[in-house]
Formats: sequence, structure tokens, C-alpha cells
Amino acid sequence: MAEKSVVDEGRQISLAIEMIQLGARLQVLRAETVISRRRLINLYKEIHGESPPKGMLPFSTDWYVTWLPNIHSSLFYNIYLSLLGHPDRDRISSVVSAYRLYLEQVSLGEDGKPVLGLTRAWMLVRFFESDMMTLSSCQRCRGNFVNHALSLDHDFVCGICNPPSRAGKTRKKTRDKTAAEPMH
Repeated sequence: MAEKSVVDEGRQISLAIEMIQLGARLQVLRAETVISRRRLINLYKEIHGESPPKGMLPFSTDWYVTWLPNIHSSLFYNIYLSLLGHPDRDRISSVVSAYRLYLEQVSLGEDGKPVLGLTRAWMLVRFFESDMMTLSSCQRCRGNFVNHALSLDHDFVCGICNPPSRAGKTRKKTRDKTAAEPMH
């Protein structure tokens, strides 16, 4: 019988804590650590004061190619690729570090959350590993953007260079409406 390493167990718990603090779902924690489900639930409760959310993980590549999620996903994935190239980093530590760097670069939404959550970032990496997603180079700015793997991208133009006509209008309308309301 192999002897358990206290140091390895400590690293696993440390990784789980960091991922829970960043918003990882239980399924992500189960896939990336060797900690039992019961211990992960207890860790989650201890950190957040409530049980982890239930339900399926998001499983649609379409979300990543819509306008705003595409910009955020592309930023995260390019950071991830640059970190993954370091020999002392494995995949999950690169995901966590890239996600932290992503959070440093973006503004939080009106709900106080980033556009791209850690679970979606992790799923994006899995989609790339499964050859469901690829990076396409924008013909105008030459940036690399997340795209469906089977998309024809010889004339690809990103959502920054060619934003949709309603891009950002909903948020501006809400902000203007809030500013126009009289204070009581």
C-alpha cells in the first residue's frame, strides 16, 4: 500500500482552497484534485458558509464566441498559453494563475462578477484540449481570438475591430437610467 504524503495532501488542499475562493464548482474541484467529495464540500462550506451550487457545468462552445464573452475568453486563453509554456507549471496551476491575471485586467460587471468565471475558463481549456475550439487571428489587429475549431477563419475579424451594432448599449442604457432617477 502506497504511503500518503502529507505535503502532497497539503498542496491538494491549498489548490482546492484557491480554486474555491476563485469560484470553482465542485465538479471542477473533483476533476483537478484527489480530495474526496465530502472533504471538498466541507471545504466549500467552510470558505463560503454555504453548500456548493448544484447542477451541470456549462457545456456550450457557443457562449465563448459571442461578442463580450469572446473578448474575455480570448484574453484569458492567451494569458493561459503564455503561462503554460513555463516548464515548472502544470495545466491546472496555469489555469489558476492565468485566471488571477485575467481578473487583474478586467472590470467587474454590474453584478460584481467578471464576465468569465473560473469554471467557464476551465471548461474553455478543456474545449481546446478536445479540439472543439481554436484560436483565429484577426485580419485587422492580428490578435488571436477564441473560435469554433471547424469555423472558416481565413477572413476572421474580431469583435473589437468589428463590434455588433448593439454592443455595450444595454449596460449604458441601464447606467443612464440609474443616473437619471431622482434620489429620495
